[in-house]
Amino acid sequence: MEYEIIHLQKEKWKGTLIPIKYTTEKYYDVIVNKTDKGFAIDIEKKDFKEPVSHSPEECDFPDKLYQDHWENAYAWGVVVDDELVAAIETDQELWSNRLRITELWIAEKYQKQGIGHALIEMAKEQARRERRRAIILETQSCNVNAVDFYQHEGFALIGMDTCCYRNNDLQRKEVRLEFGWFPEEKKSLNPEEVEIRMETKDDWHNVELMTQHAFWNKHHLGCDEHYLVHKLRQDKDYLPELSRIAVKDGEVIGCIMYSKARVIDEENTHEIITFGPLCIEPKWQGCGVGELLLRETMKVAADKGYKGIVIFGEPDYYPRIGFKTCDNFDITTADGKNFDAFMGFELAKNGMKDIKGKFYESEVFVDLPKEEVEEYNKKFPKLQKLRFPGQWD
Repeated sequence: MEYEIIHLQKEKWKGTLIPIKYTTEKYYDVIVNKTDKGFAIDIEKKDFKEPVSHSPEECDFPDKLYQDHWENAYAWGVVVDDELVAAIETDQELWSNRLRITELWIAEKYQKQGIGHALIEMAKEQARRERRRAIILETQSCNVNAVDFYQHEGFALIGMDTCCYRNNDLQRKEVRLEFGWFPEEKKSLNPEEVEIRMETKDDWHNVELMTQHAFWNKHHLGCDEHYLVHKLRQDKDYLPELSRIAVKDGEVIGCIMYSKARVIDEENTHEIITFGPLCIEPKWQGCGVGELLLRETMKVAADKGYKGIVIFGEPDYYPRIGFKTCDNFDITTADGKNFDAFMGFELAKNGMKDIKGKFYESEVFVDLPKEEVEEYNKKFPKLQKLRFPGQWD
């Protein structure tokens, strides 16, 4: 089955009933015993004497999307012929830096077609983007299919509540179980593991494909940075002698693209450099590849006599490399502004001491025509355009 996951906007879907129901012949029996040394907890899969069913009708508070007590809820789903057939909802647990899956449902007709896995991957991607330390969720000890599914998706048992639904949950064999998923802890790559080199024409497509992966749905629906890379190579300000790619085991996993820029005051034009994009294949992000590219190329730029770098970049990342906001250099944007994402770096001591004025980069960085980007996208495998929480709202 072909299906498309879409963002379920709160304005339209708030209050929509999520009809979670199931019939099971098995349950996970939870037994808690007090011992001389503490407590002994045993959880074992067993058979019910007769099948047991649960449905929304038996609940005092049936599951609905965007309930008021979930203050940071966000939902995705699958809609077929204007009917919701699958949904996942998350809520950002800000105080603990965890992401909670509050709802996950697939209509029976659409189960076992990979939709559940795809929805879980959406939550995992949200957790990665927001740098959450874990994803947590609740299910019941009698919902064996759900327990087994979550374990298959990499979730582990992290806790339980033996009186969440009623005071006799242990006896009724319906105990609240908490499961958690933890993003893989990434280790920094050693310089010996990564080849930093100039790109060749044979690398072009793979560099653009990697760039597309790195920026897809990051700043807006889809991205245009891979097309920017294509256009930048043809631009008069492009500096291939400074630009580099990172390669590991024959795979392009990162790139940094440099170009000339100018700082202009009333009387003088000062030539400096800028870079962008600097990007890393998502699975290698957080492994130090970006810093390897930066350190290598900044040394090359300094050796070639360039005085400084000015960029628009992420203020949570670049200051640790030594970048400072441009108000430290008496440099503003072309419209006279300064802000945290506008930063500079001196390639030599006091390299930008006498450089003051307004910053201008190549015209290639002006917004790229959407129709050109869409046409260029046809050269790459189709990716789905999706919005994540907090993006460009």
